[in-house]
Parts: sequence; structure tokens; C-alpha cells
Amino acid sequence: MTLLHDLTGAPPGMTGGALLLRLSAIGAVLAGTAGTFAYAGGWLSPGLLTPARIVDRFEQVNGPHPGFRRNHAKGMCVAGRFTGSGAGARLSKAGVFAAGRVTPVEGRMALAGGQPYAADAAATVRSLALRFRLPDGEEWRTGMNNIPVFPVRTPEAFYAQLLAAKPDPATGKPDPARLKAFFADHTESAKAAALIKARTVTAGFADSTYWSLNAFRFVAADGGTRPVRWALVPDPAPATDAAPGDANALFDANALFDALAAQLAQGPRHWHLNVTLGQAGDPTADATRPWPADRETVDVGTLTLTAATPEAAATCRDINFDPLVLPDGIAPSDDPLLSARSAAYAQSVTRRSGEAKTPSAVTGAAIHGAAL
Repeated sequence: MTLLHDLTGAPPGMTGGALLLRLSAIGAVLAGTAGTFAYAGGWLSPGLLTPARIVDRFEQVNGPHPGFRRNHAKGMCVAGRFTGSGAGARLSKAGVFAAGRVTPVEGRMALAGGQPYAADAAATVRSLALRFRLPDGEEWRTGMNNIPVFPVRTPEAFYAQLLAAKPDPATGKPDPARLKAFFADHTESAKAAALIKARTVTAGFADSTYWSLNAFRFVAADGGTRPVRWALVPDPAPATDAAPGDANALFDANALFDALAAQLAQGPRHWHLNVTLGQAGDPTADATRPWPADRETVDVGTLTLTAATPEAAATCRDINFDPLVLPDGIAPSDDPLLSARSAAYAQSVTRRSGEAKTPSAVTGAAIHGAAL
């Protein structure tokens, strides 16, 4: 047996020509595999925006923070339950909306940005990500923010915005000229930024409203579909006569997270899941544009949070809140941001999974209330 026989695994006696054909076939398979990896990594098309390049940009803007999410890096785990009101059952066949159905929920409160040890600030976007564990192994994962619209319409605009908003090392703030140029090129983002700036900034996580931002489709038992967006609205609502919060306020290091933990220690916190029903002509592929205010809204159930714990292996730290993990009865819309978010989250998870984990900045004692 020759060296070629050993390399190709060919049986003894195979002729030289047959060996070369076998070797060529093996080479073609290896080349195809390498090409697939190269394509997925964007090496064959330097101008193509890939999930890896989106995550790369987060790392370029925020610096290296191994083990942490590349966005919404600072967070705290929460847990509780969702109780369906029954009003959503006519809109979606997802079991989570059945009247009286109680679904366990795990989640994560976080602040936008890639700085896991940054001090809390009122103006920083707050987020609430949830995983609903439905019967039969189904899950519904969703990530929401306390802003009424998303600042960009496309993944390409998001990539450009990350660089435009990068703080200048000399001032610690974004370069005004660079931001001005970005908004000149993306007028839809300028309009969205005005809506975001005009929102009411509440005292903390517990009295914030969290919007889905992206549109989805509800699929009813009869097969009918309709576009939807949803929002978690706090109950009780913030007092309307309260003085508006200072959007520019800076707090102690973990003030927002510490306040939420203290509130949960006193008792559960509640939000209503309000689903807004879109109509023909309402934009489903543009998260920068709100739907008309007169659209029908349906209260489909109540989220009750009862517990808060620091991030760790056994809690929410390693959950990928992929917005395309949906139960039967909820489907994605044509919004291009949904698939981009899903792919970028997967890239971030892949990188984090191979990195050493550093303790979170939010390390207070766990608060365990009654869940179910």
C-alpha cells in the first residue's frame, strides 16, 4: 500500500488513475467546505454586511469585554409568570394566550450598549428580554426596549449608526459632525430620534413601558393572520402628575438595578401585555415608524415578575433571546431587522461561549419571590 492509499483510505490494489480520481474528489469536498466557511465569514465578499461584522463593530466601538453580551452588556436576571387574559385567543393560536393559562417566564433587565461596568444613566435605553416556557417544549423569546420606535430601518443603517454614535475619546460623546452626516443620509432615523427623545423617562425599570419595536404576525386557529406589535405597560402606571425624570441624570454605579431588586423584595411587579393590531398600509418592515394611535389594542395578559438574581451560569446569562424563537401562532413579519438580530445574537453567543466569564457588575443578593 502506498502513501496515497493511506491518505485517501483507498483499498489495496486500487490503480493509480482511480487513486487520483479519489484524491480529486476528496479535495473538492474540502474546498467546498472551506468555501462555505469563507462565505459565511464574509471573506469572499469584503463589502457584504455579515453577522460577524456587526459584532466586530460592537467590539470596535465598546472595546473588548470577553464573556459579556456585545450589546445590552450590563444586566440582571428576573423571573416570574405570565397569565393569559383570554382576549388574545381569538387573535393567535399560541397556547400562552389561553384564558387563565399561567406560563413560567425567565428574563433579563438590561441597559443598551456594550459597556458591562458603565454607571447607570437615565437616558440609557432600558430593555426587558423574556423567555416564555410553553407546554410541549415550545418557547417564545422576545426582547423589548423602553423606546417607542427603533432608531434605524435596516441592518446596514444600524451598522453605520454604531460608528456614527461612537464616543470621541477627547469628549466622551459622539462627534456631532459625524452624527449630523448620519442623519442626513438616514432621514427616517432623524424622525425616529425625535420620537425617542420626546418619550417620558420614568424613574426606573419597574415603571417603564417596553415596546417590541419590530412587527410580527399573529396566526389564529382558523388560519387568519394579522400584523401586530406589542408593549408591556406597567401596572400601576407612573403617576401622571409626577415631575418628569431628568433624561440626562447620572446615578450611582448600579442605582437602577439596585432599585428594581429592592422593589421586587417588597413584592411582585406587574405589566399588561398590550397587543396593537395593524391595518392594511401600516408599515411592518420599518421599525422607525409608529403605527397610527387609533389602532385597536388588546390586553392579552399580565406579566408578573417576582425574583431578581445576578447573572450566572444557572440563570439568564447564557440565554440567547433570539426574536425568531416563536411558538406556533406567532410568526415573523417582513422586517429585515428580525433576521439580522437573530443572526447577530447567534454570533455573539458563539463568541461568548468560548470566553472566560467575569462576574457581572450587578452582584446584589438574589431576591426570590413566589413564582407559580
